[in-house]
Amino acid sequence: MNIRKEIKDGNELYLWFNGKLIFKKWLNQGCSKVFDRGAWDKYTSHSITDFDLRELPTVFAIKSQVYLFTSIDGGREVGITSGYRPDHVFEYDESGKVEYAFIGDIQLCELQKLEPGNEAIAIIRFLAHQPIEQYLQIGQEWWIHEGPVKVGAAKIIEIELKE
Repeated sequence: MNIRKEIKDGNELYLWFNGKLIFKKWLNQGCSKVFDRGAWDKYTSHSITDFDLRELPTVFAIKSQVYLFTSIDGGREVGITSGYRPDHVFEYDESGKVEYAFIGDIQLCELQKLEPGNEAIAIIRFLAHQPIEQYLQIGQEWWIHEGPVKVGAAKIIEIELKE
């Protein structure tokens, strides 16, 4: 097992495991990104599902219209349930690569399960310590990803800050 830590430009912390990038943190912003799905909840000082915290972290609760792409359209083969935590991408760079993916979980409002090819109203919770506020406007659209795969889309209907 080979673990390597690297700090670039005095601001970016990288963790490598057996030569594979698994974690990146922007030290001046406090945000981070995990590239290894097996380590999903371990990339922030707390996650939305930490029940042992005395106080829950501040979150943006975004009421959204969510649509899942079918597998024919490159999306999922099976549906999702409340608690699903994909990456949320608001923009891509010039070459079409993900600019930044945000942490957020989806809570279905009226459905037990949302199937591919369908849409539903959901509450998407984003941790407020991420640099996401610039994207939070009624009508804003974004894409739902599982790693590099675009599996759905969403559109903001209403915004609430829960402290």
